[in-house]
Amino acid sequence: MNGSAPDQLPLVPEATLRKHGAFVGYDTRFRACARLLQSLHREALGLPMGGFIDGAGKRRRYGHLVGQADAAAGANFLNEDILRFTAKTLAYREPGALIEDRRVYGNLLASMPLAFNLFGALKLDDDLADRWVREIYPAFEGKVSHIQFEHSPGRGESRFTDDGTAFDVFVSLRLDDGRKAFLAIEVKYSEGMAEAEPRMRPRYDELSVQSGLYFNADDPALRRNPVQQLWRQHMLAQAMVMSGLYDTGAFLIIGPERNGEVQRASHRYAAMLKGADGAVPFEVITLETAIAAVALAGNTAHAAALTHRYTDFGPVHALI
Repeated sequence: MNGSAPDQLPLVPEATLRKHGAFVGYDTRFRACARLLQSLHREALGLPMGGFIDGAGKRRRYGHLVGQADAAAGANFLNEDILRFTAKTLAYREPGALIEDRRVYGNLLASMPLAFNLFGALKLDDDLADRWVREIYPAFEGKVSHIQFEHSPGRGESRFTDDGTAFDVFVSLRLDDGRKAFLAIEVKYSEGMAEAEPRMRPRYDELSVQSGLYFNADDPALRRNPVQQLWRQHMLAQAMVMSGLYDTGAFLIIGPERNGEVQRASHRYAAMLKGADGAVPFEVITLETAIAAVALAGNTAHAAALTHRYTDFGPVHALI
């Protein structure tokens, strides 16, 4: 290694994880390291562990959680501006938006606060947002008009997916040629693409065919983990164009390069797409690339803060 960081993340000994309140037996290799990294971040801030009362009435404490007072003070956010912006966004969230305040404020490992930390900076700086889009998706030359969180164009509407499917981040643009465009974005951090599968609806089957996105629209694998969430979100993105709400768009997933579950599922899903004319494209973007785009767009300090918080596993390697 000659002093450089290893090419892969370690299998952290259980004793080390327990010492920092970061042991969860079912964690993937990446999730264990990410949980430990966030616990070390909390310790570096000098904050005590947070916790919760489980279903059996027992108090559980974990290193990736902060206490209620520290959460309210903004321990999960990179700066005061993002804290204030997040508080306002949560106050005016869309009806039906599934955002759990406790996780946003107090769970250092959760992906939604990552979304606020990354995209909040873009929301607060229009020029930075425009430059970031040009770096991350150069096919869209234009101006960002709006950035929304946990957005759906119409929860429960039959012309879309007839359910509550939404995007973590939704960037609306007006392209230089006058077209209305969007970037619909799913943000992952430590998740393993194994969230609870929804009840299948007739609209899913209809839209899977009507969308023209898939080699085999009836493939049962589309309806199961690890790709069913991407299937629903991509169909929603396509329905937005089909309904005339937007002229064009793209569906992106952003996740850490070393989160193998996210990367494998994303590329497996991409292989199911036939890339037909008029289809909303699907792109897999690493979190590292998304952060680098913030630096290239002009805010190197914020990119460095994001890297330190989420993708620099140096503190974990130092324990091994």
